[in-house]
Amino acid sequence: MTFAQGPLLWALVVVALIAVGAVLRARKTNIGLRRQNAELHQQRDMLQRQRDELHVAHTGLTHQHSTELAEVRRDAEEETKAVLKAAVRTLQGLADEQQVVIENAQQKYGDDPGMLADLMAIDHANSQFGRRAQGIAVLCGGWLGRRETVASVFDVARSAQGRIRQFDRVRINGQVNFSVVSKAVEPVAVVLAELLANATNYSAPGTPVEINIQAVPTGVCLIVDDAGLGMGQEEKDRAAALLAPQAAISVSSLGIPPQFGFAVSGVLAARYGFRVSVDSVSPYGGVRAVVLLPDELLTGDVPSPPPVAAHYEAEVAALPRRQVPAPSPTPLFPPVAQPIAAPQPTGPVATTAGGLPKRRRKSPVSAVPSTEPEPVRSNEETASRLGAFQRGTRSGRDMTTMEGPEFQ
Repeated sequence: MTFAQGPLLWALVVVALIAVGAVLRARKTNIGLRRQNAELHQQRDMLQRQRDELHVAHTGLTHQHSTELAEVRRDAEEETKAVLKAAVRTLQGLADEQQVVIENAQQKYGDDPGMLADLMAIDHANSQFGRRAQGIAVLCGGWLGRRETVASVFDVARSAQGRIRQFDRVRINGQVNFSVVSKAVEPVAVVLAELLANATNYSAPGTPVEINIQAVPTGVCLIVDDAGLGMGQEEKDRAAALLAPQAAISVSSLGIPPQFGFAVSGVLAARYGFRVSVDSVSPYGGVRAVVLLPDELLTGDVPSPPPVAAHYEAEVAALPRRQVPAPSPTPLFPPVAQPIAAPQPTGPVATTAGGLPKRRRKSPVSAVPSTEPEPVRSNEETASRLGAFQRGTRSGRDMTTMEGPEFQ
């Protein structure tokens, strides 16, 4: 070994020792990092298990809270409905008793047209009160009563007409040779009355509301058309949800003041098996509501006139004919003044420079009552006309109310 090879060898030895030391340190560092990584993985797995346990606990607590909250709401809803049902049952009983008193008074004082008109106004207000009480009872799980005889579709429509405030705006068109089975007479009349009330409340006061009765292959349709502003898509969706309820309707979800019409209609339609929809547009730009009565709720039987009506007609026919003029009966609602246009001037027509006639400014239109005298009718004729209208509106709601299960 030469002198030159000695330092080179020692340099190689030193380098080798340094390399071995670096490898040992790197290995030691790698082992430490692996151990630390394994510990971190263990900690991560433990934290994930704790997170999963917390998530399960949170889910359980949330579900328990939702269940308990639903039970509390359901209990509160049931208690509210029970209280309302008990109160409405009392009010319905009082309304029925008042109806009997009014009918007896009408039979007793029916030969006086003024008295009869006032009694009819009271009867009309009582029928509106009874309709609202019936709606609340239906939403609270109650029922409408039971009718023993069938009623023609036209009588049911006329009965619904007599239960709303603005009944004089309703026109009934069409007739079919079908009657509604006894169990569905009152529900259909209540639903139709609710639709008519909406139609008259949400349309201009002077516009008519039409009921068109049409026979279809699957039954009979009662179509209500108004000239209101219509409904937006959100309102149609809400109405569709109420008219075809998938679950029990909550009384507290009807708003303040509560909107009973669609909710009552949906409950009765689902209970008795007919359909109600308000998703169409009427020919007048308003809402078209359709009540579809299936064949199961229709019959070809002709309803017989109630004995009370026959007795009343016999009494009216037996009254002596008086020749003295009768005083004007008190109207249910004051007549609406008809607008009369002012007369136009009849002088020569002014023309423009080109020879065209100038447009005249129209005179303002003033509403004045008509000065033509109404034809004078006898007391018996007036009483007979008023009684005929009332018997028609009452024929659809003449039923026997009894306690018991809804379907018998």
